[in-house]
Amino acid sequence: MNKKKISPYVIIILGFIGLILIGSLLLMLPFATYNHVSLSYIDALFTATSAVCVTGLSAVPTLAGTYTLFGKIVIAILMEIGGLGFVTIVIFIFTLLGLKIGIQDRFLIKESLNQNSLKGIVKLVRFTVFVTLIVQTLGAIINFLVFNRYFSFGKALGISVFHAISSFNNAGFDLFTEGTSLIPYQNPLLLINTAVLIVIGGIGFIVINDIITNKSWKKLSVHSKIVLLTSLCLIVFGALILKLLEWNNITWMQAFFTSVAARTAGFAVVDFNTITSSALIVVMALMYIGASPASTGGGVKTTTFYTVIKYISSFARGRLPLTFKRRIATGSVIKAFILVVFSLTFIFLAIFALTLTEQKHLLATATTDNLERIVFEVFSAFGTVGNSMGITAHLTWGSKLIICLTMFFGRLGPITIISAWNRNWNIDANVGIKYLEEKMIIG
Repeated sequence: MNKKKISPYVIIILGFIGLILIGSLLLMLPFATYNHVSLSYIDALFTATSAVCVTGLSAVPTLAGTYTLFGKIVIAILMEIGGLGFVTIVIFIFTLLGLKIGIQDRFLIKESLNQNSLKGIVKLVRFTVFVTLIVQTLGAIINFLVFNRYFSFGKALGISVFHAISSFNNAGFDLFTEGTSLIPYQNPLLLINTAVLIVIGGIGFIVINDIITNKSWKKLSVHSKIVLLTSLCLIVFGALILKLLEWNNITWMQAFFTSVAARTAGFAVVDFNTITSSALIVVMALMYIGASPASTGGGVKTTTFYTVIKYISSFARGRLPLTFKRRIATGSVIKAFILVVFSLTFIFLAIFALTLTEQKHLLATATTDNLERIVFEVFSAFGTVGNSMGITAHLTWGSKLIICLTMFFGRLGPITIISAWNRNWNIDANVGIKYLEEKMIIG
């Protein structure tokens, strides 16, 4: 009798849910918060979800003033596991213990890292963990050179390590008591180091491995070239547009950092309540696109954005969607459009749900401004960014649950959620079956 196999997508989803629940229970322990703090379970769940989904939105005024050293360590560990993926961590431990990695385990890793084949998958896991540790260590050392000027040795060391973990994993959490992110600490070395950590964590381990292995642009895979070019364009054009829109309100460094951090990191060097609506739209667009596949970031991903733009431009010119002298696979195009449609539908529903749960709370006054804040909050949660206009801690418990669901949905991705219902889901699954075509009247 054949045993029914559990879909790898279901395992991934259940793993994230289990990690969030364990994290929330650990944060509810008496020694996880200071004695003067009365933490509700919904706020502990919110913090755990935000950490595992590497978002950075916080339902408490500040992490520094709420959680003890134990609580902060729990949050750091949740960010690390959430950024790398619990599957990656478990398989890495298996390799250290010398345990055999079976075909089912390899397929689970493949889906977790969004790979196209099983070739070299275990080697990629080892590479991912080692790169993470090395980059975060170097980042922490540079952070310490800055924070040592502001804090005592022990506190500076703790903040430096936590900030490196948060930056590389594109989380956006900080341990500053001001509750204003990096606004009071705009040291050029700190901002550049943070931006570099965000970019390295956000381009994906596949690209990092490709760069280290090939060391030449010509030898890089098409995927790596698309990720690097798209990421560079988004950072440069994002910074230029933000600077032009907020010419007298922000510096070039602030525009550059915001363009980098808005793509899933969530650290802020400007108060988003003080910038124009047009600039907020640019930030929301960057948050929606997010990082790249197999990275520590969220969003619909740079490759999805590139595929959609490339296909639309090719369609407008009556040409095939080609990139680097290769045709983009039909399955990839369909997958990209499904992802965009499904994600925008979910975002719309989340915004609608929040207007219902907040209609007697936030929306009771200054309707237009608060609606803008809600839309910004949802885009930030879906992109697992962590940027906020200051409403997170003031949301009702129902709204916090909606934001938790949005962060979870954004971190795992719509494709993973859809695929969980059918482990055999595959665009090309029925290529051997021919059906008569029906041309639909579109538009």
